Amino acid sequence: MRLVYKSLVVFTAPLLLLACSSKNKNKDQSQSQVVVKPLDTTALLAYNPKNADKRIDAVMQELHRTRGFNGNVLVAKKGKIVYEKAIGWADYLHRDSLKINSQFELASVTKTMTSTGILLLMERGKLKLDDDVKKFFPDFPYDGVTIRLLLTHRSGMMNYVYFVDDIYRKNHLNQRKGLTNAEAMKMIADYKPTRFNEPNKRFLYNNSNFMVLGSIIEKVSGMSYAQFMQENVFKPASMAHTHVYSKAVYDKIPVDVVGHDRGQWRYSVAQNFLDGPVGDKGIYSTVGDLFLFDRALRAGLLLKQATLDSAYVPRNPMLHGHFSYGYGWRTFTAPGQEVIYHTGWWHGFRHIYLRDMKNDITVVLLTNLANGSLLKLDDLFNTVGMPVVRKSAYNGNGDTSDD
Repeated sequence: MRLVYKSLVVFTAPLLLLACSSKNKNKDQSQSQVVVKPLDTTALLAYNPKNADKRIDAVMQELHRTRGFNGNVLVAKKGKIVYEKAIGWADYLHRDSLKINSQFELASVTKTMTSTGILLLMERGKLKLDDDVKKFFPDFPYDGVTIRLLLTHRSGMMNYVYFVDDIYRKNHLNQRKGLTNAEAMKMIADYKPTRFNEPNKRFLYNNSNFMVLGSIIEKVSGMSYAQFMQENVFKPASMAHTHVYSKAVYDKIPVDVVGHDRGQWRYSVAQNFLDGPVGDKGIYSTVGDLFLFDRALRAGLLLKQATLDSAYVPRNPMLHGHFSYGYGWRTFTAPGQEVIYHTGWWHGFRHIYLRDMKNDITVVLLTNLANGSLLKLDDLFNTVGMPVVRKSAYNGNGDTSDD
């Protein structure tokens, strides 16, 4: 009996191993099968101008005629483009017309992608939202500033744009060469500028938060911000016309769209040292690629649904009962309605990028003439069938405007 028992053990052991191996193989196969399909960009970007929504076109032509709208626009419903148009000049001085694939400096719309990068690193276990900035930059002069507070604009930091600009002017530094994120972080460490308030005291929108987040992405990933975003956000989302361009790398940013400030064509904006730091700005893209970014997020190509849900939660007290800010996204909430969006304003560029989550409507307006045309969008919102979102892109503190 003992010999038989031993032989059975010897005989059954390989069977058990084989069974375990088979189970593991099946498990691996089932896991490998949970793959989100890449976007069908041909189908998503398909659009025939002959089929343009005439009501939307009438609204946009009126906005161009009466409010001086100059830029590119895209409206999509349930994943299908219903209106897309390039209106006006890319560079007024040279009379270059905009094209639908013209790349615009996204200004603060960049923040939506920086937050995506940070949340990707969180999902991969590379960082935690409650990590202190000093974990990555020991010389950082402020205590108690976490990644979560940066994402929600509750760090209390000063705006580095004004602080650095003052240093450059006082010390007569070369304003043509772009400042790197590392150099901006060193300036903060060396000069220790006074912050506005204590961490987590209140919402205070400013670019420092996302410049620091861009720096953390570089530190944690071991890549440049440009390389990390290209490999982990733009490529998976099939955003072929989206790039990070920094004046610290490029003497001349390789795009044709020029920003025009003060609402007048004669004030074209020359890029300078402040176009070096990235994360708060620095991504250049098209209306089509922003639509693809929306679809990639909805399809789960970039982040898990639970992570996205947490990013869209209002993390600050409501302004005027509707407006707040999550993780890199502005929020508009009303009974039964949710619009996740962001605005942008930088060096002659002004934008608004809206994602109506309930009605599955995407609206992208990219402009390179910094006037007030984007403050008069009620007719557009009503025409496309989404809530009327009134939010000024242009107040430095991000507060709501009554316009």
